[in-house]
Amino acid sequence: MAISLQKGQKVDLTKGNPGLKKIVVGLGWDVNKYDGGNDFDLDASAFLLNAEGKVAEDGNFVFFNNTSSPEGAVVHTGDNRSGVGEGDDEQIKVDLSSVPSSVAKISFGITIHEAKERRQNFGQVSNSYVRVLNEETGEEIIRYDLGEDFSVETAIVVGELYRNNAEWKFNAIGSGYQNGLAGLCKDFGLDV
Repeated sequence: MAISLQKGQKVDLTKGNPGLKKIVVGLGWDVNKYDGGNDFDLDASAFLLNAEGKVAEDGNFVFFNNTSSPEGAVVHTGDNRSGVGEGDDEQIKVDLSSVPSSVAKISFGITIHEAKERRQNFGQVSNSYVRVLNEETGEEIIRYDLGEDFSVETAIVVGELYRNNAEWKFNAIGSGYQNGLAGLCKDFGLDV
């Protein structure tokens, strides 16, 4: 049975699941009824961060236009432009055993594409979540439902995987940003 997390809660991932090597980070959301005339296009992304919390090279920013980290340890499975349907809207696969030792943590975000131009924000989105699955078995290990804490934000860091000695842990972050993907990239040391 999956562990359900609250904002700020941390949990062991590999210690409690011996032999776990490959995971899938699934992100999902629904769009509230919205009268603006534009479709919502939410995007998942992963930032492979060094010990200083920065992306060391552009290839360590994994998203719909760069679907794999340089060594292939983190892979975005594709861009869902509508969020329609049940289950995960976008997924990112992580081979924990292949993540370079220079990567201290992997932060996962959801952003709204062209949010400013379309006058959209996460106040118009509901049922947002992140979950971690065992890729081999499909078993859901961790789930974090974000709730309705956001109003004007256009980007959210939903959670992060991080190393703790030889083990991997997961932290439910739930931090919102008003300046979209560009703001996330800047905070993580990238120029867009």
